Amino acid sequence: MVSRSYSNLLDLASGDTSTFGRVGKRLPRVMTVAGIISELDDDNCNSVSSDVPSSISQERMIIVGNQLPLRAHRRSDGGGWNFSWDEDSLLLQLKDGLGEDVEVIYVGCLREEIDPSEQDDVAQTLLETFKCVPAFLPPDLFTRFYHGFCKQHLWPLFHYMLPLSPDLGGRFDRSLWQAYVSVNKIFADKVMEVINPDDDFVWVHDYHLMVLPTFLRKRFNRVKLGFFLHSPFPSSEIYRTLPVRDELLRALLNSDLIGFHTFDYARHFLSCCSRMLGLAYQSKRGYIGLEYYGRTVSIKILPVGIHMGQLRSVMNLPETESRVAELMDTFKGQTVLLGVDDMDIFKGISLKLLAMEQLLMQHPHWRGKVVLVQIANPARGRGRDVQEVQSETCSTAERINAKFGRPGYKPVILIDTPLQFYERISYYMIAECCLVTAVRDGMNLIPYEYIICRHGNEKLDVALQVNPSTLKKSMLVVSEFIGCSPSLSGAIRVNPWNIDAVAEAMDSALGVPESEKQLRHEKHYRYVSTHDVGYWAHSFLQDLERACRDHLRRRCWGIGFGLGFRVIALDPNFRKLSVEHIVSAYKRTKNRAILLDYDGTMMPQTSINKTPNPEAIGFLNSLCRDPKNVVFLVSGRDKTTLTEWFSSCEKLGIAAEHGYFARLNQDEDWETCVNVVDFDWKQTAEPVMKLYTETTDGSTIETKESALVWHYQYADPDFGSCQAKELLDHLESVLANEPVSVKSGQHIVEVKPQGVSKGLVAERLLSTMQQKGMLPDFVLCIGDDRSDEDMFEVITSAVEGPSLSPVAEVFACTVGQKPSKAKYYLEDTTEIVRMLQGLATASDQATRSSSQLSH
Repeated sequence: MVSRSYSNLLDLASGDTSTFGRVGKRLPRVMTVAGIISELDDDNCNSVSSDVPSSISQERMIIVGNQLPLRAHRRSDGGGWNFSWDEDSLLLQLKDGLGEDVEVIYVGCLREEIDPSEQDDVAQTLLETFKCVPAFLPPDLFTRFYHGFCKQHLWPLFHYMLPLSPDLGGRFDRSLWQAYVSVNKIFADKVMEVINPDDDFVWVHDYHLMVLPTFLRKRFNRVKLGFFLHSPFPSSEIYRTLPVRDELLRALLNSDLIGFHTFDYARHFLSCCSRMLGLAYQSKRGYIGLEYYGRTVSIKILPVGIHMGQLRSVMNLPETESRVAELMDTFKGQTVLLGVDDMDIFKGISLKLLAMEQLLMQHPHWRGKVVLVQIANPARGRGRDVQEVQSETCSTAERINAKFGRPGYKPVILIDTPLQFYERISYYMIAECCLVTAVRDGMNLIPYEYIICRHGNEKLDVALQVNPSTLKKSMLVVSEFIGCSPSLSGAIRVNPWNIDAVAEAMDSALGVPESEKQLRHEKHYRYVSTHDVGYWAHSFLQDLERACRDHLRRRCWGIGFGLGFRVIALDPNFRKLSVEHIVSAYKRTKNRAILLDYDGTMMPQTSINKTPNPEAIGFLNSLCRDPKNVVFLVSGRDKTTLTEWFSSCEKLGIAAEHGYFARLNQDEDWETCVNVVDFDWKQTAEPVMKLYTETTDGSTIETKESALVWHYQYADPDFGSCQAKELLDHLESVLANEPVSVKSGQHIVEVKPQGVSKGLVAERLLSTMQQKGMLPDFVLCIGDDRSDEDMFEVITSAVEGPSLSPVAEVFACTVGQKPSKAKYYLEDTTEIVRMLQGLATASDQATRSSSQLSH
């Protein structure tokens, strides 16, 4: 099959396929007119994977972001556009960590609106000159996507702001959601124009493109795909209010690696996956992973850093040196506190100003000596809330200056006009302390920039009138609600809502001894200088390569519609059990061993009434009547229940309590498969379980003759899982000297005698048949959970041993497509029952044929 990673769709029409897999000279536009694309499947969404070797030897990374790292300016003569790299863009800066041998292609929007008549020429220029692929969005669609869904719904929600009223963020608008999906689809089409799916890595950035992974995974099942969220991820109590919560979670899970700045953000995401999708995560050798339909979705926790080279180059500019000298004269004899924030509702600018006011009130000796310079960058969003923040900030600053100002002294200097980067650096250089008091923010790299700038260089030391040999110093007061807070252990952390506490932190920062300021600065500088943006990007690429290394080894196929699409990834030897194939093998064999689980295999787990229906009793009796068969029901249930339920199946063998009790048929007595001297351990284990049951709402204890089981299926997922781990440790500790095993399963913790397992039943059955001269030439074993894996392991390993016929047909079959020791699967209990009915029908036909021949 030919890959669809061609660069020009017109090549296909002309019959020229020589350029497949390479970036061509011209890229077609996908959409340049307004419109909404349905979130459901389009006609060309069939899964595609390349079967031809890649023609690209160089490793390639496609970086996808909302905006391209470019600046665009209309030429003075009006005859076109001039483009240049945007040195401030994180997407451009991260190239430093990818290595010179990695080719980088960017996909994103331009900040400027390009006329449709110019779009083809601009796209060609950007691809040839900058290796950038622009996504041109119609203005109305962009407005609904960016200023609508992104800024009215996702951004406030991810910063813990609920739309409790129309004034507090917009109520959910499905048309804006459809615009969001449409834009993500346009981005996906742009990626598909340049991707070589077998070789390229794709790195998607931020909340603007959260459903993009689904569109890419739908086209290329084995795409190597990473996603990094640059904003906070809210707690499940906040996130669950989003009407499209499941769609966004499932879309992100179509990535191979999902990155977050802090453990808190990752923990909230994992909690949402657990509570809303029922997914559990595991930590293996330091890596956190979510099992999702046979794929392991890795979680990366690493805060982004700054670009050291860019910062130092601006520090070396003559403009910076002269501006620092000017500011030193302006603030001579005064101590400068600095705030640098965007003008939005989450940056806490007004709270910071109120804390400054409180500082001057509570500590009058600072009046005339301390100045707060607040740089307020233009807001990225728009709306009434931005206007209110601007108005409040200006009025607060004016009131403080009127109250405490005097000739030659203004306690608050508000700069709300755009500053060039060198000017901002100059303010960093002269500030004794930097204040970042956002009420909720993502990473926020302002403290990192401040630390590097305060380290200075020789020229700036002269401008600052300091001895170059003197140890550098800096002080930080940071909100505990920003992403960089955990990595700045030497900063004074504050709750920005507590104005008194922030004021006291400011006073403490001003009063810290010089030696301690130097130690704190040195500690921060070591971290920031070694964990820069290059380090971050390199680490992410390494983990993405690790997460994708098994892609080619696994068989993949897609299931689901629309944004519910996901990819099943399974071992190459794992395949669906063909009913025709097993029936054929069944008919030509003479000594058959059949082992069947009950709950989740013959009876759905969701059924309230677990009693077997007449249909199940019927085909079990048909199988048992066949003299060539030995049929065993192997269940975790107690023997009393199983005896009652299957009383009409006289020849059915039953193993109860995971194999502790067993009997070949109703005429036989129950036997214990493991010798247990006593059950005194129950007196120790049961009180412990009762303690956890009392403290865990929704949990229960199941008492069996051979075992005790603690169930927490109906408890809070997070609390239940936490309690289960504690209970497991507690039981292992108190039962350390007892002949029992303590195991955790799906929503259970079980204590049972050592050696008891369903695998033991399979071993005994095969051994018994061998002793009776019935060497099995057909073995069928079906189960659905972890306890059944023991049976699969036994019968699979028996293939090479003496307990099976050399030509034995072995069918280990699990329920559902998931990682298993079984080599076959059927989708659900309905398919299991249909298959068993097929075998029962074959037995009935053989019995009738035999009867007719005997007459």
